[in-house]
Order: sequence, then C-alpha cells, then structure tokens
Amino acid sequence: MSQPVLYRPFTRWMGLASGIVLLLLSMVASVKWGWTHIDWTSFFTAYTTDVPTQQQLVIQSTRVPRALIAAAVGASLAIAGALMQALTRNPLASPGIFGINAGAAFFVVVGTSFFAVNSLQAYTWIAFAGAAVAGLVVALLGSSGRSGLTPIKLTLAGAAITALFSTLTQGILVMDQRTMEEVLLWLSGSIVGRKVETLWTVLPFLVVAWGLALALSSSITTLVMGEDVARGLGQRTAWVKGGAALCVVLLAGSAVAIAGPISLVGLLIPHIARALVGHDYRWVIPYCFWLGGTFLLLADIGARYLIMPGSPLMTWLAGTGSTISVDEVPVGVITALLGVPFFITIARRSLSH
Repeated sequence: MSQPVLYRPFTRWMGLASGIVLLLLSMVASVKWGWTHIDWTSFFTAYTTDVPTQQQLVIQSTRVPRALIAAAVGASLAIAGALMQALTRNPLASPGIFGINAGAAFFVVVGTSFFAVNSLQAYTWIAFAGAAVAGLVVALLGSSGRSGLTPIKLTLAGAAITALFSTLTQGILVMDQRTMEEVLLWLSGSIVGRKVETLWTVLPFLVVAWGLALALSSSITTLVMGEDVARGLGQRTAWVKGGAALCVVLLAGSAVAIAGPISLVGLLIPHIARALVGHDYRWVIPYCFWLGGTFLLLADIGARYLIMPGSPLMTWLAGTGSTISVDEVPVGVITALLGVPFFITIARRSLSH
C-alpha cells in the first residue's frame, strides 16, 4: 500500500484548512461567474440593499442557491461513495450501485406520468422517497441469509435493483413522450433552476448523515482492515454496516432528490481523498466533503461556459450548421466526461489484480 501524500497530522490539518478555503473560493466563483455579469459591488451588497438591482436579484434567486446546492450535493455524493467503497470493499462502488439513482428516477417518472406531478418541490420528496425505498430494499436483500450483510451480496443486490428500476423507467418514458420531456433535464443531473427551499427540505437529513458518517469514521477504518479483525477488536460490525448504509441512503437520496442522478462524483472523489490521506476514514470523510463540493462547483461553472455564445464548442457547431436549444450543459454531463476516464483506469487496475 503506497504512502499517502499527506501522512503527517500537521500536513493533514493544513490540507483540510486549505481545502475548506478552496471550497469557499469556489462558491464565490460560482456566484460571481456566469451568463449574467456580476460586479463586485453587487456581489457584496446583494443582501444589504432595500431595492436590489437586476444583478443582485440574480445573486439572491439563482447564484447563491445554486452554489449552496452544488456544494452540498457534491460533498454528499463523495461521502456516500467513500462509505460504499468501504462497505463493499469494491473500488468501483458508488451511489449508483446501491440503486439510489435508479430508484429516485423511477419514482419521479411514475409521479410525473401517472399523477401529473410537475413541481421541483414535489420532485424532491418523490425522489427522496424512491432513493430511500431502493436503498432499504438493497440493504434488506444484502443482509438476508445466515451470513448477514456481506460486500458481495450488497453489490449484487444493488446491481439487481438498479437494473429493475432502470428498465421500468425506460419503459414508461418510451410510452409517455410528455413525461420524458418534463423529466429529461432532471434525469441528466442538473442544478439549473433549483431554489434554495429545495435544499432546506433535505438539509436536516444531510446534516444528520454528515454527523453520523464522522461518528462512524473510526469504526469504518477498522472494518476496512477486515471483518474478522473488526470483530476481534470487539466491534459490532452489523451496527456499523447498518449505520453506514443509512448514511448512504440519506446522503445519496437527498443529493439525487435535489439535483437528479449526477454520476461518478461518488466514484472519483473518494479515490483522490485516499490518495491524499490514506485509509483513515477520520480524515477521508472530511476530505471527501471539501473535495466533492469543490469538484461539483467547478464542474457547474464549466457547464455554464461550455455552450456559451462565442465558446470554442459553439463556434465549431456554428461552422457545422448545428444548433443547440438549451442554455447550458447539465452538470451531470460534465462530471461524466471527467469521471469516465478515471472509471476506466480504476476498472483496468481492478481487473489486473
């Protein structure tokens, strides 16, 4: 096992402090940069003026909620991915393998198609319910039998539930064109148009899950060393696994409810965190928090500029005669483009071993 980049306590604390500063700077950049130009005067006086200008209204209604949501979703997906990789001892594990994304998407599509649901607030609760149901079903299936909850059973149960919900979702969308048009942006993973009230709806669940993940971090570090070792040290492994699984459901379910199934954040970030601080989850969890939040914030900024008029891509498309009918690329597309090469690399390494 290679030595982490930050192996001394002092450098880890410095890295964590620097990471939090970088996360805050990324939030500032998210508020400042975009289609609408924001000057520094408007930036600093957005919440202190009685009669806000157009720029200040954009900050209040769009930019600040978007930055907060991106930071919370990125951090939550990263921590959920780290917990899943620890639980399954599978370097390719991510919230998608738990059936979270597929369950949330299926419930939203059912709500839209059969119950005419069309509000983001309703999507939030429906998606959270679907994610929670899928996660709980996977946990129950993975813990059935004499051997209890095992990594391979959890992985297989997640794959089966993901396949089931994905197939049902695709079947409904094929038969209902109206529903496909309404939920297509959400299914691609996007934080465009999300209101801050959407975040407040699930924030209590996120805070509980963040705290629980930190509380379990020492036990998870021991569990990663092997279940026999953990039991020999007196650890109640079933409780630790159950608590970690609950964290995954709360974190990934809330993130998917807010922003849709954003892919590969939960796969990519935990590997970077472990490369920095090793396999001590007392450090991995906090590092995943700032790395995940920063990553999604920067990806969202990139999504704004990718098809902005005058960008290289738009210039090339104009030369080919193609047109794009959306204002910006969903952030889920950006995370997929960045994460797929990393996924292939990890998969090849896993197969080689």
